[in-house]
Amino acid sequence: MVMHPEVERLIAHYRLTPLPVEGTLFASTYRSIGDTPDGAPVATAMIGLYCTEPHSASSFHRLPSDEIWHFYGGDPLRLVLLHPDGSSEDVILGADFAAGQRVQFVVPALTWQAGQVLAGGAYALFGCTMAPGFTSAGFNGADTATLLAAYPTRAADILEFAVHGETAMPDGFAT
Repeated sequence: MVMHPEVERLIAHYRLTPLPVEGTLFASTYRSIGDTPDGAPVATAMIGLYCTEPHSASSFHRLPSDEIWHFYGGDPLRLVLLHPDGSSEDVILGADFAAGQRVQFVVPALTWQAGQVLAGGAYALFGCTMAPGFTSAGFNGADTATLLAAYPTRAADILEFAVHGETAMPDGFAT
């Protein structure tokens, strides 16, 4: 498969690299100077890219704080959310509000999340903001067997977006 020319430009311009464990192409764009009492940054922001070539998607993971997603451009993207109460939902981020797509969405803390550009799309450019900010210690990659037991009706998505290998970010990794 050939890389879409805009994907090539976005990767070069933003210097996007693969996020360890979960697979998104990303670049850190903001990390507050101040820290919370437990040493986490007050806030962080990043730009992300899901694309078909090179393949970029997000494996299931959860975070201890709400994460605000912002759609910037390209094709719509799909977030798969598995909530702590056992419910689940798909959220489509994109520019077509008349079709129910959202340009911004808050993924609640401790919700398992995964995502990818919608089928047939080439790429989706987005951003994520957290306050308190992202830390490697707060990242929790999903154990596939545990998710399958808790969300059996979402087995296809769980298997598609399973974390392969290590479920923790490298020590000291910061966005």
